Amino acid sequence: MNIDFKKGNGLVPAIVQDERSNKVLMLGYMNEEAYQKTLETKKVTFYSRSRETLWTKGESSGNFLDLVSISVDCDGDTLLVKALPEGPVCHTGADTCFGDTNQDFTYFINELEKIIAERKANPSSSSYTNKLFERGISRIAQKVGEEAIEVVIEAMVNNKELLKEEISDLIYHLLVLMSARDISLKDINLTLKNRHK
Repeated sequence: MNIDFKKGNGLVPAIVQDERSNKVLMLGYMNEEAYQKTLETKKVTFYSRSRETLWTKGESSGNFLDLVSISVDCDGDTLLVKALPEGPVCHTGADTCFGDTNQDFTYFINELEKIIAERKANPSSSSYTNKLFERGISRIAQKVGEEAIEVVIEAMVNNKELLKEEISDLIYHLLVLMSARDISLKDINLTLKNRHK
């Protein structure tokens, strides 16, 4: 990356964004040394303008920012750091330095997709997911059908708690089916987006 550290007297602003929720967490500054240390340790490190020294976010609180990626803007003078926070980011104890709550309610569905992909790549005999994969696409599709019928039944009965359970079962089995056919949530998201046009 061509980062212009000279423009800001050796410093560039580094905007930190949560990889999962896309919330902006904080703004810090990096010099070349902080940038290199971030790449090496995979822990986001800044340059403190007041103390004139490097500091790794979380070194005193334990709330590290685990690096996912760094990109530079079109002018080469601002960084976008995508990270996974290990706790609240702000020194006040807030999730972000801008007063936002850092929650993404779809986060676990994305994690579940990754877990299913991991089970597919590295089978475990004790895993229900692997048992589904072993039994093949017919059984997986059958389970999706069964869970869909159970969702319909609970919707008609109007038991909200049981309906949530059945919807969760359906989503899980759909994710297994998608994985078996190499379809991702990103694919579905794009299909839905294209339909919305």
